[in-house]
Amino acid sequence: MPTTATTREVRVELGERAYTVHIGHGVRAALPDVVRALGARRAVVVTARPPDQTPDPGVPSLVLPARDGEHDKTLATVAHLCSRFAEFGLTRADVVVSCGGGTTTDAVGLAASLYHRGTPVVHVPTSLLAQVDASVGGKTAVNLPEGKNLVGAYWQPAAVLCDLDLLATLPERELRNGLGEIARCHFIGAPGLDRLPLLDQVAASVALKARVVAADERDRGLRHTLNYGHTLGHALELATGFAVRHGEGVAIGTVFAGRLAGALGRIGPDRVAEHHAVVAGYGLPVALPPGVPDDELLRFVRRDKKSTGGLAFVLDGPRGAELVRDVDEHVVAATLAAMPRA
Repeated sequence: MPTTATTREVRVELGERAYTVHIGHGVRAALPDVVRALGARRAVVVTARPPDQTPDPGVPSLVLPARDGEHDKTLATVAHLCSRFAEFGLTRADVVVSCGGGTTTDAVGLAASLYHRGTPVVHVPTSLLAQVDASVGGKTAVNLPEGKNLVGAYWQPAAVLCDLDLLATLPERELRNGLGEIARCHFIGAPGLDRLPLLDQVAASVALKARVVAADERDRGLRHTLNYGHTLGHALELATGFAVRHGEGVAIGTVFAGRLAGALGRIGPDRVAEHHAVVAGYGLPVALPPGVPDDELLRFVRRDKKSTGGLAFVLDGPRGAELVRDVDEHVVAATLAAMPRA
């Protein structure tokens, strides 16, 4: 499917494991061609969408229902999926297809990575959040009661089909949820996306992630920048029982990251204010939700995967965004206390 005025293609360059992200209206119709190119004879389609929005892989298939949502993003879900794969007789020469939001993409991707020690997976992300983030880059994970995304694996998809038609039925809050990931791109290498149409916003966000993943697939350094705003964002999700959605948490976390970088003297007041202005410009929340104690947020921040000793945050600075380790907890606590409250 060549790039046209209404479609975009982004290549994730990973040598023999390279793949293409297809973006545009109606691109899910290309799924049978993708499956045929893989040589798969059977497919399992795990879908959180109704039948009329679930793509046909063009080969004999088993369709398994899924539910989008963090509460089903568990090891129990992964075990159930793998059992159904086995009952169907899926082999590692076949293919798994995910069709849903970011949580479905994560759980299905992890199941595919584990089943037969690795079975090809194709993602058809159906939320804006999944299209610009979860479906690309090969990070798969599920949650534990102790924290978010603590159990996972790196398993790159064989292809990704970002069909913008699937976004038409999303509630307004779910669309805003995806904008949280787009907004944070402003501070990690893709400024000015708010001035672009949706197709180009998605393509630019995916292209940024593809470049970072190609340079640092396994979080040795550069890929940490993709977690901009995520440390506090994940804490907000967990502390509110996921009443704060992922993109909303990232938006608030991005504002906090700007304030923390300012408090540490890494950036000046104008750049701190820019964090607030960019996030607010997308219509995203910029304040902490009521009723969440700062000490509870700090408890979850301490469990963040990036923290190998002291607290760690991805922060803006003279060299751009980078992972900063051993951040003084007193400065973090003071910056939290100074955040606006909704």
